[in-house]
Amino acid sequence: MKAADDPGVYHLVLHVPRSMALRVGKLGVFTFPAGYYVYTGSAMRGLRARLDRHRRRRKKLWWHIDYLLRRAEIVEVVDVPTRRRVECALNRRVLAMAGARVVVRGFGASDCSCATHLVYLGEERPSIFLAEGAQR
Repeated sequence: MKAADDPGVYHLVLHVPRSMALRVGKLGVFTFPAGYYVYTGSAMRGLRARLDRHRRRRKKLWWHIDYLLRRAEIVEVVDVPTRRRVECALNRRVLAMAGARVVVRGFGASDCSCATHLVYLGEERPSIFLAEGAQR
């Protein structure tokens, strides 16, 4: 198995150019301020396939992130090949960053107890640090 096919977790650094209202599946309609966000996800069946899916414009809307990716730009991807389930721990690091804010409670976190897996970080592009062993 190639490294890119390995299971793992990842951060998507997203940019929303203008404030917008957006329906996120059954969660409802939310206002997303302009700026940068970090979405933390897992891909236990393979990072390459999951990240390729996130980059595709045409796809079935399945996960919360699919709705946002119709309007947001992926500006950076940080992936962490691992078999360990560290998604929530890495997400807590993002939530602890200066200026971090929850815009949509429960976004990407329907199978865990985290407040969200989508963190708003403001209008300045964050420098990504995020995970030991991360690849860009």
